[in-house]
Amino acid sequence: MTKNVVVIGGGASGIEASRRLRDLGYSPVLVEKEDHLGGHLASWNRLFPQMIPAKDILKSLTSDMKGIEVFLNTEVISINRLKDSYVVKFSNGLSAQVKAILITTGFTLFPAQKKQEYGYGIYDRVITNADLEAWFNGNKDKRVTDPQVIGFVHCVGSRDEKAGNRQCSKVCCATAVKQAIEIKEKFPDAVVYCFYMDLRMFGRGYEDMYLKAQKDYGIRFLRGRVSEVSEDINGRLVVKADDTLLGKPVKISMDLLVLMSGMIAPESNMELSKMLKVLPGEDGFFSPANAISNPTLSNRDGVFFAGAATGPKTMPETLSEGRAAALEIDSYLKRVGD
Repeated sequence: MTKNVVVIGGGASGIEASRRLRDLGYSPVLVEKEDHLGGHLASWNRLFPQMIPAKDILKSLTSDMKGIEVFLNTEVISINRLKDSYVVKFSNGLSAQVKAILITTGFTLFPAQKKQEYGYGIYDRVITNADLEAWFNGNKDKRVTDPQVIGFVHCVGSRDEKAGNRQCSKVCCATAVKQAIEIKEKFPDAVVYCFYMDLRMFGRGYEDMYLKAQKDYGIRFLRGRVSEVSEDINGRLVVKADDTLLGKPVKISMDLLVLMSGMIAPESNMELSKMLKVLPGEDGFFSPANAISNPTLSNRDGVFFAGAATGPKTMPETLSEGRAAALEIDSYLKRVGD
């Protein structure tokens, strides 16, 4: 099978890049290890700050896949460098010889059970942002049953030296505010708290969403890390934290605690880095050759990046990098001869 470009990762960035490459006249092969396209977008409910349904964005992205070879339930098992091209072998028994490879492997979520002080996997009423998003999408979860007091813990596995992740996950603050609003809409009488280190509401409309959460929904924001989560004799959670603005400790009984697990690099990045000799950074994400002027270029001819493969990204950034990578690949292939 001879194609022009292999795109590794069928999330939003990989889909967008494949469509743009197709429109530029190429025949991309889009490889996804799961049984569906969309990555994390496929499991989200609404997207901040406008609360747009994620399914609408995914439907738009996948509405026209003609001319794109899509391999689901498929992984890359080897990549061999020839003189001016790469031979990529897939787990479905097929292979492709191409001059360009685009890595859009995205991210995975920090395993919240590693932060044992928060009680995930220990106490029934402690869930993650991914669990709550699934519940918003209609999946039943007995842990979310008419909660009267709800807490959100920011930066779980992010900005945490002990967890091995110093970087900010970029979208957790906004996601926490979005989810706090959504759950308040589901349970209007509930009291909702957000425990934060500092709020990084950097995008247009994000600060407005934060102010709306306070003014219109009455969500309470406490600056300080949660130090301990336990369970009382009635099965309610007891959350201890330090309110650094008031300068005193707080202890609150809750019915539900949501942990905002941050973005970390997928383990598959290490295997890909060995195949391509493109080394990731110490955080596991790939490092572009020039993160400022062109974040889609690697230090290897014919290898490109897009989306969260190089670190935490918002959805608009992810889609923009997919488009940018397609243009860079087009320029490269015209230069070397496609």
